[in-house]
Amino acid sequence: MSVQECSPMEWVANSGANPAHSSAAIDDLFPASIALKTRKFHRQLESYRMSPLKSLGSLATMLGVGGIWIKDESVRLSLNSFKALGGSYAIYRYVTEKLGEEVPVSVLFAGEARRKLGDLVFATATDGNHGRGIAWSATRLGFKSVIYVHKNTSAARIDAIRKNGAEIVVVNGTYDDAVRQVSVDAQQHGWQIISDTSWEGYEDIPKWVMQGYTTLVAEAQEQLAGQGLARPTHVFVQAGVGALAASVMGYYQQLLGAQRPKTIVVEPAEAACLLSSIQKADGNPHHFGGELDTIMAGLACGDPSPLAWNVLRECADVFCACPDFVAAKAMRVYAVPLDGDPFIVSGESGAVTLGALMGMMQWEGARDVREALELGPDSQVLLINTEGNTDPDDFRRVVWEGGDPVPDAYKVPVSRSFGG
Repeated sequence: MSVQECSPMEWVANSGANPAHSSAAIDDLFPASIALKTRKFHRQLESYRMSPLKSLGSLATMLGVGGIWIKDESVRLSLNSFKALGGSYAIYRYVTEKLGEEVPVSVLFAGEARRKLGDLVFATATDGNHGRGIAWSATRLGFKSVIYVHKNTSAARIDAIRKNGAEIVVVNGTYDDAVRQVSVDAQQHGWQIISDTSWEGYEDIPKWVMQGYTTLVAEAQEQLAGQGLARPTHVFVQAGVGALAASVMGYYQQLLGAQRPKTIVVEPAEAACLLSSIQKADGNPHHFGGELDTIMAGLACGDPSPLAWNVLRECADVFCACPDFVAAKAMRVYAVPLDGDPFIVSGESGAVTLGALMGMMQWEGARDVREALELGPDSQVLLINTEGNTDPDDFRRVVWEGGDPVPDAYKVPVSRSFGG
């Protein structure tokens, strides 16, 4: 069920989710061995380091859950985001298929792919982080890249992409308009699109992008095991087109089957294409209209990826949409932690899952979803900080100046928790 209008969150339980059900979509997209393959590739990148898993033990106690674990992607490959994991792996798979053989990454980066394949140009549409990862990967292989952004993309995100060697094209529209335009232009110019969203006739590369993200989840699972935890009981994962969320679910479904963690997909209220699709209850992905005007720039997507949707509609336990103030509050909580908890730099898209968890545990109107998910003292919750400070001006506006404040009606006394 969904909660009242103008609340800190709207949510829908997915009646179609069945942990014991085998999924053809997951078997195709995420074969059991895929995380081993992607990690083998990523370990060959010179700047690869496992991103840290951080514990917010004091906040967990305050909220009434057993543990809160943050996979902190703000330091991934020095790119401030997890996105390069998918883009780099997809480009690698594309190049090796063109070459007809698997070649060590060091050889490709030494210029072998460029010498054999000539002047390839990689292109994509982005809200910022994906384009930066594509530009980074293409440049290191010696290829050019053209990155399409929408009109509301911040100057800081555009500059970060350009500094990684890409040509920038600004589209007068939304992210989805940029996706459509790059598709037209790439066909005209002979560019190769590397996108994390799929469409009819374009599925292999988005599949490789999603597979690349499993490195992140496999790392987190290994790190949790090092803390004596067999698995998280719950995962809150943010979604734009749904690629990362599908990767998380695919990995855990293959690894644990019916014992997989309960998964909550979190979107901006102003770009809730997945929640609105599940509400229509016809099994299909649907367009979410409007300007997609949200501070969560990396999640401002109006069209689900059909490939990702096939996984989410079968596996996501709850779809949740939050207004901007929920993400802004979580950014401040990460930046000013409770005594004993680590400081974490998190951008708007990275922080919204913490905001959703806090809302579920502290807001009385979320009692139904809290109880449905069995969130409580025995819960070990995994969150992914998908980005760091990718837009310094907006980061300061939110964290320093208190931008997008919590409305008075939803402020919770700091000691209050309904979840304990």
